[in-house]
Amino acid sequence: MSKPLVIVESPTKVKTIKKYLGDQYNVASTVGHIKDLPQKEIGIDIQNDFAPKYVTIPGKQKVIKALRDAAGDASDIYLAPDPDREGEAIAWHTADVLKKKGRQFHRVLFHELTKKAVSEALDSPEQLNENRYKAQQTRRILDRLVGYQISPILWKKVKYGLSAGRVQSVAVRMICERERAIFAFEPQEYWSITARLEGGQPPAFDAKLVKKDGRKISIPDENTATAIHGELAGTDWTVEKIVRKTVRRRPYPPFTTSKLQQEAIRKLRFSAKKTMTVAQQLYEGIDLGGETVGLITYMRTDSTRISAEAAEEAKNLILARYGKDYALNKPRFFANKNRTQDAHEAIRPTSVNHEPEKIARYLSADQLSLYRIIWQRFVASQMAEALIDQKTLSIAAGSYLFTASGSTVKFPGFLAMYQSADDAINAEEEKAKGRLPELAEKEVLRLLSLEPKQHFTQPPPRFTEATLVKELEENGIGRPSTYAAILSTIREKGYVDLLKGVFRPNELGFIITDLLIHNFPDIVDVDFTARLENDLDRVESAEVNAKQLLEKFYEVFENRLLVAADEMLSVKGVGLPTGMKCPECIRELRIKVGKNGPFLACEGYPECMYSRNYERDDKGNIRLVEPVQELAEGETCEKCGRDMIVKQGRYGDFLACSGYPECKNTRSVHGGGRGEPVGVLCPEEGCTGEVVEKRSRRGKVFYGCNRYPDCTFALWDRPVNRSCPDCGAPYLIEKETKKEGRLLRCATRGCGYKQAPEAAEVDEGAGS
Repeated sequence: MSKPLVIVESPTKVKTIKKYLGDQYNVASTVGHIKDLPQKEIGIDIQNDFAPKYVTIPGKQKVIKALRDAAGDASDIYLAPDPDREGEAIAWHTADVLKKKGRQFHRVLFHELTKKAVSEALDSPEQLNENRYKAQQTRRILDRLVGYQISPILWKKVKYGLSAGRVQSVAVRMICERERAIFAFEPQEYWSITARLEGGQPPAFDAKLVKKDGRKISIPDENTATAIHGELAGTDWTVEKIVRKTVRRRPYPPFTTSKLQQEAIRKLRFSAKKTMTVAQQLYEGIDLGGETVGLITYMRTDSTRISAEAAEEAKNLILARYGKDYALNKPRFFANKNRTQDAHEAIRPTSVNHEPEKIARYLSADQLSLYRIIWQRFVASQMAEALIDQKTLSIAAGSYLFTASGSTVKFPGFLAMYQSADDAINAEEEKAKGRLPELAEKEVLRLLSLEPKQHFTQPPPRFTEATLVKELEENGIGRPSTYAAILSTIREKGYVDLLKGVFRPNELGFIITDLLIHNFPDIVDVDFTARLENDLDRVESAEVNAKQLLEKFYEVFENRLLVAADEMLSVKGVGLPTGMKCPECIRELRIKVGKNGPFLACEGYPECMYSRNYERDDKGNIRLVEPVQELAEGETCEKCGRDMIVKQGRYGDFLACSGYPECKNTRSVHGGGRGEPVGVLCPEEGCTGEVVEKRSRRGKVFYGCNRYPDCTFALWDRPVNRSCPDCGAPYLIEKETKKEGRLLRCATRGCGYKQAPEAAEVDEGAGS
């Protein structure tokens, strides 16, 4: 009889767990998911209760064979993928491929990879969690229904290759709406007046004008500021009131996934994706000089719960390092918000005795940086509150009232261990205010200077990665495991750009968002998406029936699909109205989308051929971009002998005779071996070139090596940078027929592989 088999999700965990279990168990990995919905089709039987059609993921046949070999004739299989919905799906699919008469499957959840946690999980196995699996499956079905049915409409109406995602589209809408709020913002002028004052004791300090005759004052312009300045000249300045109080500041809870991402983005300049990658490494195990140890608990969680044992361990470290004044008499536990799932603890070190500096030599710089803030934040959460002495001065100057405030740390408490990004900002602000002197009420002050200053109100800030994650979390969009994927996907799909650390929608992002709002208002509605997320949570807790949830969603969605297929405005054809007149024929210019992106074209096309690229100014208004006519060096017109110039058209750059309109000769800019790269390396053996799009002398598009005439590789069909899964050819070709539509095919003679280009979608994950 074979030994019991423990199956984990990641190959990295195998080494860690083998060391803990010794020879009592075999350990193997699924290397992620082994089954999923098919790429070539929607894979959902809508008429049969939305039954999903699962297939083996290409390339995973070898993994499945290895799992079967490892299982042998073992009667007990312990399924230990990650303790979340995605892990539950992997466990169910693994059980399905390994099922055998008399074999029993046990679900074990490793919330941390320590010897004790692994042993306890194996000693207390659970049953496979059907409701958790249904929640993951329902999310996957919803994402597939949206992605695979809206995207083809966008291909037809806007541009081939576009995609819509159930959650990604909401995130893009948030970014677009913030940008439009910035466009619409009108700055308002206001002024402030600051007095520099001095009492009997140093130092001098600043006080700001806040009231007149007991009412809050507003200074709208320079004239008002000048008048007030004049009224204050020669006025006596007196300390009217001094308010002292000591404020207790509590530490933040240990990290949840979103809070870890936000803090790592702000403090470490990590992206959300990088944060999760490094956290995964810390969770799965680091070799600490011959012993592989999981350093943190599971990193996909929205819970702030911690174990009493971990809190006690932190207390002992605090006592040893700082003394009893910094330790708590009893552990501090944090309440979870709303419907937060409590399956996991917060993200914390598996042992506070693995102090960052003691194990630094075993960690990369990124691992150490992230581990340090996780360790410090957890330990700080179990430390005494900080005590902050605050002092506020009210200073009378005639009918005007000025205030000055300052603070000092009376007792640092947890701040001695860790300051969050917000704590650091607060500390800098307090430092900038300066220290206040010791003064007495009714004390007369001396005015050193009085400075009026002009200000303008600021527009709402653009989203950073950190603030977008915060916005998604606060609005209930997505779940812990999805934030990094959402942020990566909206950039990869070409709808937004991350410039100087902030998200800005591009023109395509605006166009797609507007089309979706008009045709699929529910799909991009924040509240609707948040309710759907809550319903998925309730599927896991058996409060909501998955089938009924899908039926309710699809009843409305199907109708919107039918209407959009007919009525969605065709940006390819009609174009979006702009209200701008064509400078050549006075008809309206419309926004259209070509292979090079959005552009303006006259609605009178083809009678009027006018087209231009465009950009938007700071208010979002369209501004024409006049083409720069550059001399095409070495190119002469074969009809009249004049120089050729480079012009821009709706299909990109082209060469035109400088003698226009007398000579109207044009030709492709891609002659002579040049061309637009298509992202495929030349497949000819030994060639280092790349395939580019070219035009023949008759104007027909073809694809050839950019090293021509040294390399003569050429194709009529567009190559795609995707290897053939059947024969291993380095590229596929894109074909379109009336019968089958657009397909990707293998160009190798004798290989019949073909597939429909899949509608790209976000694999939203399952949350924790």
